[in-house]
Amino acid sequence: MIFKSEGKQGDLNGFLDGGSHLQGELRFDASFRVDGKLTGLVESEGDLIVGEAGEVDGELRVGQVFVSGTVKGTIRALRKVQIAPTGKVFAEIETPALVIEDGATFEGRCTMSRDAARATAAGPKRVSQKA
Repeated sequence: MIFKSEGKQGDLNGFLDGGSHLQGELRFDASFRVDGKLTGLVESEGDLIVGEAGEVDGELRVGQVFVSGTVKGTIRALRKVQIAPTGKVFAEIETPALVIEDGATFEGRCTMSRDAARATAAGPKRVSQKA
């Protein structure tokens, strides 16, 4: 499956290739692809793409994330979380839109609210909404 970023083609800020392991904090502008292993905090209003061989373990605060590999931890996405058929997500998710394709694995909890964008921008605070 091919995921399209909302930005122009060529806006990829970085790439973590298979066999590589990054531990710490990652910040980028437009989009970043992970095919290796990333452990820690990821912060961006852009797109994070986790390839089939990619593994991410930590806290994600991103614009949107496309998962074909494995993600563990917490995900707070401003726009969307999409899990491809090969994707495995074991996380607590806050996002206004969640797409889980047939064959994907999701274990965890998801809060879908238009206020998720504000929560992501403000940090890891919980947002509650009254009906």
